[in-house]
Amino acid sequence: MTRFSSPKQGFEEESPYQEQVVKVYRCSKVIKGGRRFSFAALVVVGNRGGEVGIGYGKANEVPSAVEKAIKSARRNLAKINLLGSTIPHQISGRFSATKVVLIPASEGTGVIAGASARAVLELAGVQNVLTKVYGSTSPKNVVKATMNALNALFNRHQVEKLRCLTLSES
Repeated sequence: MTRFSSPKQGFEEESPYQEQVVKVYRCSKVIKGGRRFSFAALVVVGNRGGEVGIGYGKANEVPSAVEKAIKSARRNLAKINLLGSTIPHQISGRFSATKVVLIPASEGTGVIAGASARAVLELAGVQNVLTKVYGSTSPKNVVKATMNALNALFNRHQVEKLRCLTLSES
């Protein structure tokens, strides 16, 4: 028995990026006939190799909101400096009333983080890190603060260049 594939199936490209929906928000508006709902989606996109982006999309249906958020996240991809499977140094990121502290961890520790920060860190390719969130734990704020922290990471070569140094290889 042969199966027929749909025409769309052959034309889809395999993307190296993976998506993860962090949160879907529902908003209701009361009108004469009852309630009208609209939805918003917060999505993280990354390749687990040092590139990650976040996106936010709104629509009248959940799938449309998720699709818009994925497009937004792909436009906002950022390159992250990693040191093996962890981050090069301790860093904190802020957004609004949220502060996220990221601490490098030894091999085998895993990603010790809440759901929102975990999504960003795992899709960025970080495998060993400790995190702590201070202040607001709203998923939007935590995701943006985590991205701010990751964008502020420097590797050894960037620090040497900034300080106009050439250190011997160790």
